[in-house]
Amino acid sequence: AVPLTSFLFLGILGTATPQPGNSSLHRLTRQLLQQYHKEVRPVYNWAEATTVYLDLCVHAVLDVDVQNQKLKTSMWYREVWNDEFLSWNSSLFDDIQEISLPLSAIWAPDIIINEFVDVERSPDLPYVYVNSSGTIRNHKPIQVVSACSLQTYAFPFDIQNCSLTFNSILHTVEDIDLGFLRNQEDIENDKRSFLNDSEWQLLSVTSTYHIRQSSAGDFAQIRFNVVIRRCPLAYVVSLLIPSIFLMLVDLGSFYLPPNCRARIVFKTNVLVGYTVFRVNMSDEVPRSAGCTSLIGVFFTVCMALLVLSLSKSILLIKFLYEERHSEQERPLMCLRGDSDADESRLYLRAPCAEDTESPVHQEHQVPSDTLKDFWFQLQSINNSLRTRDQVYQKEVEWLAILCHFDQLLFRIYLAVLGLYTVTLCSLWALWSRM
Repeated sequence: AVPLTSFLFLGILGTATPQPGNSSLHRLTRQLLQQYHKEVRPVYNWAEATTVYLDLCVHAVLDVDVQNQKLKTSMWYREVWNDEFLSWNSSLFDDIQEISLPLSAIWAPDIIINEFVDVERSPDLPYVYVNSSGTIRNHKPIQVVSACSLQTYAFPFDIQNCSLTFNSILHTVEDIDLGFLRNQEDIENDKRSFLNDSEWQLLSVTSTYHIRQSSAGDFAQIRFNVVIRRCPLAYVVSLLIPSIFLMLVDLGSFYLPPNCRARIVFKTNVLVGYTVFRVNMSDEVPRSAGCTSLIGVFFTVCMALLVLSLSKSILLIKFLYEERHSEQERPLMCLRGDSDADESRLYLRAPCAEDTESPVHQEHQVPSDTLKDFWFQLQSINNSLRTRDQVYQKEVEWLAILCHFDQLLFRIYLAVLGLYTVTLCSLWALWSRM
């Protein structure tokens, strides 16, 4: 009796426990994939094109590499197409409307991004959703490193427009056509999932459809234009305001006299400040071989004007020093030459006077010689004073010329600073209107 009871209990337990192979989902999956060939495009009429609907939602801007002209973005990518070989009657399978299938087991369109230049870590989602009518939804997050023409002229108020072009790599438009999963206006204004914590802001994602004609055939293409702009506040505080302060300090140096040596020291310190500032900010300003930022051009022009003004002051001080030093030596040489000549004349006259002149005549001759020496010295002093007047007149002329040159540099500096300020304000106004 005991073995019979155990046998009945095991039979009831085996009957009550469901087997995986008998489940509706298992039977449906086995029926769909049993005779499925993923190498064949899933249409009954081969002349009918398979339409793949695309959608794109930008999640974040991860990196903008201006030097290498690369843009790294994180986005949510969606593909939807219809597979005529993967449809079923849901009433025969416990009203199952949708199942997940491995992507590697079914046919998938060969859609690529033309601007794709590097492989990044993206989560590999091995499954897709298929509904009872055969519609397949392949949704996945991707990280794209794409080539983009980045313009930095208006830095830090620059706006970048980078395109992502999707098309089939082998199938022409007769085999695979493309379409939009959502309305183009909804795609353009969709910013709900974008992270605004980064340096960049998302302005819009415009999309266009066109057919690219080539010798291999006509290919359907969808282009998404990702328009982003930089947040300039950090650069205004750390870069623009200090640079404007340095410019104003340099403008103050023009109020010092041109022949003042302290002006050289002052301008040298400003030049050192410019150099240190440029070195510290070199990593902040983007560098590109094809485009130079406006702020970089302005820094270069200001440094050129500063070096020109400093060189002019150095040459002026050197010229005035040489002129004064040479003119100070000339009167001393004249006085020394006159006294030596007078001593030699007195020395030669003394023996002759002893032989021919009487003592009374000598008493009258000595005062006359003293007057002549005094007269010669007065003439030397007069010549030296005239020479000094000439040097002074030259100094006045040079100073007048250099003052005019200083005024010209000052006006150029003001014009450059005004143009720079107006340009930055205009760029800021255009940036704020976008």
